[in-house]
Amino acid sequence: MGQYGIAMHLTEAFLKLPVRFDVAALKAEVAELPASAWVPHATGFPGNEAVRLVTVGGQPTDAFDGPMKPTEYLADCPYVQEIMAELGGVWGRSRFMGLGVGAEVPEHIDVHYHWRTHLRIHIPVFTNPQVEFTCGGETIHMAGAECWLFDSFRWHEVHNRGDEKRTHLVLDTVITDALWTMIDDARSAPEREARLLKPGERAPEPLYYEQNNAPLVMNPWEVRGHLDFIFGHVAEGPEQALVRRRMDRFADGWAGLWARFGDSGAGLSDYHQMIAATHSDLKQLGTAKLDLDRELSLLTVLEQLIFVPAVAAAGGGQRSAS
Repeated sequence: MGQYGIAMHLTEAFLKLPVRFDVAALKAEVAELPASAWVPHATGFPGNEAVRLVTVGGQPTDAFDGPMKPTEYLADCPYVQEIMAELGGVWGRSRFMGLGVGAEVPEHIDVHYHWRTHLRIHIPVFTNPQVEFTCGGETIHMAGAECWLFDSFRWHEVHNRGDEKRTHLVLDTVITDALWTMIDDARSAPEREARLLKPGERAPEPLYYEQNNAPLVMNPWEVRGHLDFIFGHVAEGPEQALVRRRMDRFADGWAGLWARFGDSGAGLSDYHQMIAATHSDLKQLGTAKLDLDRELSLLTVLEQLIFVPAVAAAGGGQRSAS
């Protein structure tokens, strides 16, 4: 069963959590990694590379979907494991991410299913004052060993205009109660000094990794949750009302199929047919001409958040990497 979560619900572009880490200890663990651990970033952006720490099956892959396990490189980073335990996430795909001198992450919005259901945590390791992160028109520099969230459903970009490579520890997780507590603390007392987690402060403890992160068949409650979120970003009007009415009919029909089949394989062809028929109707209604308030095509967002991941065999597990 899938889930829908906080990733696109931050009210601020950036949020600094009230915890910080030992930058020297982080740098030492990165320095100990072999050069062969660094691989080109999945997007292919020049100057972007990564060390995979948590992946599907602990294997050398950038896939989003499937049971997650630590890689051999995370096993060699005990302080990173302490950080993950302190944050209290249920960990999905996580990495060290490098951005070379003069390199950038071009401006984009993350509209894929993974980003609807996950938070991304950034912890700078190697950085310099010329590394700038822009999100929703706000530009900041994340200092070493701080802990940051950002709203990936706003236009964002990163530039390294300094003279040394930037490396961040980047951790993906669904929202948990422990993270909610940190978020609430950050919002209620933003000027409070962040607590330092010293190396060795936490006794070794198990980390939790995602085992279920993509639906075989999306349940009707999740479908409706995505629809409410999406149409909350579309201006009201005659065309919007027509499209919403058609999608409400889709959600009701999906609930009927779910009542018959659930996520068993017996109903897959029926689910596929309903997706295809609805997609065709939306094109005839001119949905491609409607945009969200963030200059995103409504049809594209419906495809990425509902039609593509709604049935695994219809494309779930093939979402673009970033």
